[in-house]
Formats: sequence, C-alpha cells, structure tokens
Amino acid sequence: MPQQPLRDWQPVPAPAHQPLDGQYVRLEPLDPRRHGDDLWQALQGPDSDPRLWDYLPYGPFSERAAFDTWLSGQAASRDPLFFSVIDLRQQRAVGLLSFLRITPKDGCIEIGHIAFGRAMQRSPASTEAVYLLAKLALGELGYRRLEWKCNAANARSMRAAKRLGFSYEGLFRQHMVVKGENRDTAWFAILDSEWQACNAAFKHWLAADNFNANGQQQQRLEDMRN
Repeated sequence: MPQQPLRDWQPVPAPAHQPLDGQYVRLEPLDPRRHGDDLWQALQGPDSDPRLWDYLPYGPFSERAAFDTWLSGQAASRDPLFFSVIDLRQQRAVGLLSFLRITPKDGCIEIGHIAFGRAMQRSPASTEAVYLLAKLALGELGYRRLEWKCNAANARSMRAAKRLGFSYEGLFRQHMVVKGENRDTAWFAILDSEWQACNAAFKHWLAADNFNANGQQQQRLEDMRN
C-alpha cells in the first residue's frame, strides 16, 4: 500500500530542559547538588524498593560516591534528558525519569530511565510525572509519536505502559544484552491522533475529586479512556 504524504509536516523543537509544574509534583532538570541527598535516600535508602534496579542497565549502588558519579553523568546528558521528580507536599526529590531517543525531524520521542522511589509508586505523583512529559511532547511541542520500551520480563513496566495509555506494538527478540543477560524488548507508543483521549483521561484521573479522603482512586485511569 503506498505511503500517504505528510502535508505541511515540519520538524518539531527538542524539549527544553526547564521545570514542569503539576498538582502533585514538579519536574526539575536533574541537579546532583540540589537533589542528590534526596535521591540517594529515595532510591538507595533503607526504605527504597529492592526491585527498582532489576531491569535498569545500571545500579544498584552500594556506595554514595558511585551513585553521585552516575547522577553527574546523567545530569550532563541531553539525550537522555533527565528530570528529578519533586514531591510538592514534601518539597523533596522522590524519583527520576527522562526523555530519550529525541528525534525532532521525525516527531518521535521516548520516555524512559524511570526510577521512582517506593513512596511514588502506585500514586498520583508517578502518574503525573509521566503525564507532564507526555503533555509537553504530544500536546505542546507537536511530536507525532511517544514511545515506551521495557524488558518484556518486566511485568510492572508492561502493566504501567498499558495503564497509562500506551498501545503494545510488538516484541523485539534478543534486542539487547543488559547486565549480562538477554533482553527481549516490548515496544509501546501513543500517537498524536490518540493524545486527545489520553489527555482527557489523565486530567480527569488526576483531579482531586477522583480521590477519597484516604487517597484511594474513585475511578481507574484505564476506564476513563473507554
């Protein structure tokens, strides 16, 4: 089938490395001097998630010096482009995530390198952190495609992608070697044509009236897209 031309398509801007404000969190450019102590506690402290580093290509870090070196390298990068997640109630950094594979000429960009502290997991904060990047890419900058990729053995990431509105597109077998092990990579994406429905669902789910006095959701995010 012949490809349809993209009329009036122009390359989009690369995302700026600047703060993004939400209701529950603020994304700030990763700054090891300002965020390092909080991130060490959130990601490596006694109350951190021991499974956090299982499917990431780095970590865990047994020593603070190695962690600081890693943070400094990520902070200097522009692809991946790292953000610290600041919990607005506690005013401290509780996690990290990034844009990566930033391709303005094709309008394609990915969210990844997600490392959320235990307190962020399964919370409005974690959902909003991803939403802020998605809204910037698809809603404001005009990207055509937002990707999410993960190890196919990473059940938590697979569930999260589907919950957040990413559509499963297939499996790349023997795609990578990570920490000496094979990685089959699952690919997910949200297209610009799907963003309006996803955006509405995110906004309704994050609204204060979707949570009871105990912080429990009234309606699931995935149900809001149906």
